Formats: sequence, C-alpha cells, structure tokens
Amino acid sequence: SRSHCVMDKQEILLVIKALLILCWLFLAYIDIKSFRLPNAITLPLIPLGFVFNIASDFGFADAGSSFLGAIAGYTLFWGLNFVYRLFKDRDGIGMGDAKLLAGMGAWLGLSSLPSILLIASLSGAIGGFIWLRYKNYQANQAFPFGPFLVIAGIIQLLWPQLLTNLLLPQMI
Repeated sequence: SRSHCVMDKQEILLVIKALLILCWLFLAYIDIKSFRLPNAITLPLIPLGFVFNIASDFGFADAGSSFLGAIAGYTLFWGLNFVYRLFKDRDGIGMGDAKLLAGMGAWLGLSSLPSILLIASLSGAIGGFIWLRYKNYQANQAFPFGPFLVIAGIIQLLWPQLLTNLLLPQMI
C-alpha cells in the first residue's frame, strides 16, 4: 500500500509546475508595479532550471537544450538591446527580461524559445497598445514586457506543442 506522504511522479511534476508558475506570476506582478524584474528571483531560475533538467527523472529538456536555451534567451535580448541602443542611445529592453527569458530557456529548453517569443511578442503588441492607451502614454514610453513573457512561458510549460499543433496543419 502506498504511504500517504509519498507523491508519485505526476504529482511531483504538478507541484514543480505550480511553483514555477507562481514564481513567474510573482515576477509579472513585480514588473507591472515597478518595471523591474529583480535579480534575486530571475538569476536563480537559471541554475535551478539546469539542475532540474539534469538531475531529475522528469526534466522538461535535456542538459544541452537547457544550457543552450539559457544562453540563447539572454543573448537574444542582450543583442536586440545593443542594436536598439546604437540607434536610440537608450535601452529598449530591460535586462531583467533577458534574465527571465534565460531562466525560461534553462527550464524549458532551446526549442521552447521560438514559441515563447512569438506568443510574448503577439500578446505584448496587443497588451502594450492597451497599456499605453489606458495610461495615456505615448508610443515611445516603456511598458513592462515581463508579464507577456510570463504568459508565453506558462502556455509553453502547460501546452508545449500548442503552436506547432495549431500552425503546422495549416502549413501542410
């Protein structure tokens, strides 16, 4: 008979997903309120994602994909910000967003990044328009992008093949 305090693999995975989602939602809340994604929360997501994927029996990605996902996630936003700064002489993307995407890449792997970026970009374009209108801001004023990364990360965590299943049949 199974002990009442022992969880099976599915229950453990559910708890890990719930904790990760809560962490991401907390980061989205902080970003909405302060336009900041604190290093104290974003940076630990990266090694925790590596450890989870390497050391557990139910990781979301293999070690190489986890490592490359973190590197690519950070590097992509760093590079976009670098180019933006060349033209506008100011930052266009917060490096907290880069660290959050690196953490998502570490947890979900390199192959998750295109879907995360597509969903975050589309929802961010719509949400950004609404945010700017609601706040009576101008188009050149900042709005928090972290919440849109979080929406995309949660979708990718819970339904990893969603975009592939929606788009691929239309392309064939």
